[in-house]
Amino acid sequence: MSTLFLAHWLTTAVALGVTAWILPGVRVDGLFSLALAGLVLGFVNAIVRPLLVLLTLPFTLLTLGLFYFIVNGIAFALAAFLVPGFSVASFFSAVFGAAAVGLVSWFIGGLTGTRPRSQGSMVVEVRRGRGGRWEA
Repeated sequence: MSTLFLAHWLTTAVALGVTAWILPGVRVDGLFSLALAGLVLGFVNAIVRPLLVLLTLPFTLLTLGLFYFIVNGIAFALAAFLVPGFSVASFFSAVFGAAAVGLVSWFIGGLTGTRPRSQGSMVVEVRRGRGGRWEA
């Protein structure tokens, strides 16, 4: 396994543990459930959430991006539904839990340096050549 994958998984699990400790509506029963929930939450965020974002794009645009919080809550609640020992009390707990996990994992990534860094920018110069055709 890649060390970046393990670092991301550990960061998500720790963020989920902190969220369960802070928010009363989010509960994780043990370390195994926490590790499995971190894995499933990463899978849901990588596979299911982009599909939800694409399907709900009109609502997200109509609400000026606020519906994105609902999509994150749905993904968080789906992960809680799939993992035994990880539960969410209500839909609002799922929305706040998703926001808290995002904030805590962003903070942990900033402290440990595991946030993905930008690869830099690339400039492509395009100009009109002979005959009026564009060329790079």
